[in-house]
Amino acid sequence: MPSHGSSCATAAGHDRRAPPPVRAGRRTYLTGMELDEDLIACAQLVERADPDRFAAAMAAPLPARLRLFPVYAFNVEVTRAPWVTSEPMIAEMRLQWWRDALEEVAAGGLVRRHEVATPLASVVDAAGARLLDDLVAARRWDIYRDPFEDMAHFRGYIRRTSANLLGVGAGALGGAPEEVIHDAGMALGLANWLRAVPALERAGRVPLVEGTPEAVRALGREGLEHLARARAARGRVPAEARPAFLPLWLAGPVLKRAARSPGRVASGLLEPSPVRRRLGLMASAATGRW
Repeated sequence: MPSHGSSCATAAGHDRRAPPPVRAGRRTYLTGMELDEDLIACAQLVERADPDRFAAAMAAPLPARLRLFPVYAFNVEVTRAPWVTSEPMIAEMRLQWWRDALEEVAAGGLVRRHEVATPLASVVDAAGARLLDDLVAARRWDIYRDPFEDMAHFRGYIRRTSANLLGVGAGALGGAPEEVIHDAGMALGLANWLRAVPALERAGRVPLVEGTPEAVRALGREGLEHLARARAARGRVPAEARPAFLPLWLAGPVLKRAARSPGRVASGLLEPSPVRRRLGLMASAATGRW
């Protein structure tokens, strides 16, 4: 299955209404902070299923990690829900469980006990819960094998699953301008989606409206345009919210490769080298430039 953040799930699992105690692993996720088991479970879940966002969160300052891990863990749970069963009705029920939980978060009252939903409720406000609900609704596309209706449908899916998530992460850290979130989220979503194309096709999905080299090249360029606009407005993002944008550290190289050599998309050859990945993240974390 695809493994990139706004595509589909990497690990099968079961929703737990009353999760058992979670033991802390050997890795220290938030050095110097006393964590409850839910936050440790969130970090472990992201580490297993979304290594790019995990690496970005680990490069963030400690207080930001505390707020980003529940958001990213929620994304893992929702992303993988349509892929852990071959029964559409069961997948729909899994997604509806999360929509019900988000309704509780938005209402500001008692939220069901769950190792992800519980800490999520402490970092997401009503507006953020509504954005995440829209993300869950968009993920219904993953349950079925229908292609996107047109480019408007495709772009809407990327916006709802990627820009919404980035917006909630930024909101958990104090907020950022909506237009910057939109452009950054679209760039990241397009990059991750292009990375996931081979796995989506192996899973029987039709990931692109048009898969010709010209159309793929156009998507790469579209993503680069979004990224350029987001970078031009980077100075408007408050310092406290910048860690939410760290997952973009790979977007530029991936989109450039897709635009320059669209055949790399189908071949799964968009990934930067491990050395470039590490150096890119280190530079982004140190400078705040993505």
